[in-house]
Amino acid sequence: MRWWIAFIAGALTALAVVGVLMPRAMLREDRSPLALEAAVSAITNEATRAGWVVSSVLPLDATVRRHGGDAGRPVRVIKLCRADHAGAVLRDDRARVAATLMPCSIAVYETADGVRIGSMNAGLIGRLFGGTIARVMSGPVSRDQARIVGAALRPPATKEVRP
Repeated sequence: MRWWIAFIAGALTALAVVGVLMPRAMLREDRSPLALEAAVSAITNEATRAGWVVSSVLPLDATVRRHGGDAGRPVRVIKLCRADHAGAVLRDDRARVAATLMPCSIAVYETADGVRIGSMNAGLIGRLFGGTIARVMSGPVSRDQARIVGAALRPPATKEVRP
């Protein structure tokens, strides 16, 4: 009978750990050394180079203010799509529910500690769904996302001054 108690205690502990850690694993936050608009430009330029379409850059803080809310510091949401990745998911009837995750979004925002980049952990979320969604999101989308977000994580280029 005691093994049941240990089993239940272990299962409850595992569920608690997953419940605490999973939300942090699903969303990524990285610190950028760039100013807000420079980070947005770095991301949109790299996305375009990687074959993605930047459908919009939404000034979320301004939208919230326009409708009577207060978002605090500036927030930009970059909407990205790559037709071949989206098409692969949308052609599969079982995977079409992932349209709720389209287009891909990357947030660039100011905090008291500087500029941050927020993004979805495409690889992990893809694996949670399995099938076509996993193949697309855990593969090419995850690789491209790392490259695109990475563009805003590098320090700004400095101009060399020659004596």
